[in-house]
Amino acid sequence: MAETGVIHYLQSGDAVTHAVAGLLLAMSLASWCFLLVKAWILARAKWQGPRALQHFWQAASLTDGIGALRRTDRERVFLPLAEAAWRASQAEMPGALLAQVERSERVLRALRQALLKSQRRLEFGQVLLASVGATAPFVGLLGTVWGIYHALGSIASSGQAMIENVAGPVGEALIMTAFGLVVAIPAVLAYNVLGRYVRQVSEELDGFAHDLHAFVCGKGN
Repeated sequence: MAETGVIHYLQSGDAVTHAVAGLLLAMSLASWCFLLVKAWILARAKWQGPRALQHFWQAASLTDGIGALRRTDRERVFLPLAEAAWRASQAEMPGALLAQVERSERVLRALRQALLKSQRRLEFGQVLLASVGATAPFVGLLGTVWGIYHALGSIASSGQAMIENVAGPVGEALIMTAFGLVVAIPAVLAYNVLGRYVRQVSEELDGFAHDLHAFVCGKGN
């Protein structure tokens, strides 16, 4: 009986087979690394957010609130917005174009930039997870197609086209499709779950930015 199995398939494979297997392994490692890091960042941001905002609004002044955020917002998600609002409200640049902009618009512009920066940090790695989830099955399918082509070519050259000689090599080639799915499924699930957390924290950021704008441009600090 001919030797079969994953190890035998990789040992008997050519450069294309090894390249596909290596690519799937790299995609799996990258997606899991980003998955764990993103899950840690988003979990901390979601857990620390309400407490950090509570300490901020309980502070006596805007500068004290920023100090409270520096102590409680360890992931630096909400802090950039408060710092941007404070800098924009204190900016005095006589003769500059920015000095001709109303204080409310100046603060709004600074908050918008800080909000985009925080959102990009939260969304970092999402494109990688989506790309791995979308392409890994096709990479595995490529390995399967190439493995079947390689196996059928070897069988045709040997002239032994019996079912036991075809089933083994074709079954081994199908392993690459399974590997592709194993890589893609966790990436897709992580993209959907983490995306939900990103949206939740982004909604809190939007609300905080709106409240900051109303506070700085209304009552002031």
